[in-house]
Amino acid sequence: MQRLIECVPNISEGRDRQKIDAIAAVVETVEGVMLLDVDPGRSTNRTVITFAGNPGAVEEAAFRLIQKAAELIDMTSHTGEHPRQGATDVCPLIPIAGVSMDECVQIARRLGKRVGDELGIPGYFYEYAAASEQRRNLADCRKGEYEALEKITTAEGRPDFGPAAITDTARRAGITTVGARDFLVAYNINLNTTSTRRANAIAFDIREAGRIVREGDPVTGKPVLDAHGEPLRLPGTLRCVKGIGWYIEEYGIAQLSLNLTNVKITPVHRAFEEAVQKADQRGVRVTGSELVGLIPLQCLLEAADYFLHKQQRSLGISEREKVKIAIKSLGLDDLTPFRPEEKVIEYVLDRKLDHGKSLVKLPLADFADETASESPAPGGGSVSAAVGALGASLGAMVANLSAHKRGWDERWEEFSKVAERAMVAQRELLRLVDEDTRAFNAIMSAFGMPKEKEEEKKSRAEAIEAASKYAMEVPLRTARVALDVMEVCHEMVLSGNPNSISDAGVGVLCGRTAVLGAAMNVRINAGSIKDKQFAGRLLAEAGELEAKAQALEARVLAQISAQW
Repeated sequence: MQRLIECVPNISEGRDRQKIDAIAAVVETVEGVMLLDVDPGRSTNRTVITFAGNPGAVEEAAFRLIQKAAELIDMTSHTGEHPRQGATDVCPLIPIAGVSMDECVQIARRLGKRVGDELGIPGYFYEYAAASEQRRNLADCRKGEYEALEKITTAEGRPDFGPAAITDTARRAGITTVGARDFLVAYNINLNTTSTRRANAIAFDIREAGRIVREGDPVTGKPVLDAHGEPLRLPGTLRCVKGIGWYIEEYGIAQLSLNLTNVKITPVHRAFEEAVQKADQRGVRVTGSELVGLIPLQCLLEAADYFLHKQQRSLGISEREKVKIAIKSLGLDDLTPFRPEEKVIEYVLDRKLDHGKSLVKLPLADFADETASESPAPGGGSVSAAVGALGASLGAMVANLSAHKRGWDERWEEFSKVAERAMVAQRELLRLVDEDTRAFNAIMSAFGMPKEKEEEKKSRAEAIEAASKYAMEVPLRTARVALDVMEVCHEMVLSGNPNSISDAGVGVLCGRTAVLGAAMNVRINAGSIKDKQFAGRLLAEAGELEAKAQALEARVLAQISAQW
């Protein structure tokens, strides 16, 4: 697994594109880092920059970005709607793959120390990297914003790194807050009002911190204090949500500016629906929403499932269709076009990372031509998985047609579950199309290893054995999933839309071809394996799957013939 962390620095410049581009450009001066997104906001006068890469490279890129921002941004003249206290206001590090949160904390601590020692910029650590519980929350670190810069000279506000004095550098660059955190979704909800006060009221209804309880007037009244002298708060309705209301001049509307700090607890669609409800109670209408920076694909898929379920529609549809439904349901294209390839982190990373040529992304004619070429891969294993994927698609199609059949409305959920099962199989088989070719290439690479020295011979033999075992495991996985495709399609032969029985039958035949084809590949790869116990176990399972597929095919064909 590639080790990846993400860094999302927020700089206090959202209007001067030349400065923004110059600051973002330093990221790509570091080898091993991918600049994923640059998202400026004119009214907030703030830009969210997103990049990712291996831990060491990201650490260096973050330092260079903070250094460049300090050169180009003068906080003494900065204004903007968003709370801020530094040229690089906040610089969080987020584990993506193969990296723990503890490692991100160590990187954040090293980065902060270097920023303080080499650049002379004061700052705090927050979230998981916080040096004290009082500074875990970013809002507490940023209290008073840039205008409260003198707090760094006090015992309470002493920085965690950098000078505790108002130097020329500190005055110009302000305070930088460095942290390690989970993935955060910055999410703005659009309102049909220009009133910041009303937007704030809705944000206070929603956000976890809620609002301060006041005597008399809820806005200007004196705060009610608890036994410890702290203001009492009326909590909002959503956990792990921070938020304020503001007016965005470039759009001419007020928005709720929300940070969703744990989308497992409060997902995007839940925040949207709660905003709709609370806005309606105050005579305001939600018109749509926007994302600042990137979002995990799963957030959009969960949103699509939520809205599809409300509409009593099948959830077993393609990922592409689900993303479209999420965009329209959340109104993500309300203010500007929403391009998933630029906003979904998995899509951006997939575009940036060099995984080599993916067969499943080729047009069908190109895939056929690639298979017909002189190269031995892709071969029967990849084609078996592709045929199985087409069978799964047919099973999903019949289930979805059945869910929409007139008079069967009450059965939509039954068919939705079948379609979902088919789509899970389809996605796995599409993955296995490429995986089978990668497994074959791994064997070729192992045979190409040097063998002049004794230790080289041993390493080469071990690599060939490991690659050969994997080349058995991949088609066996294809056979297992393809048998499930046959069972899904068989279920649709028996209980699906009778007008589509032939489609379900073809799905069964596709699954059967995939099982038998994959079993052949298991057998052919078994010959070179020295671990006969391992090979025997996989061969036995392949034989069992083959027998089940042939028996199921015969049963299905008889059942279809009986209906004609």
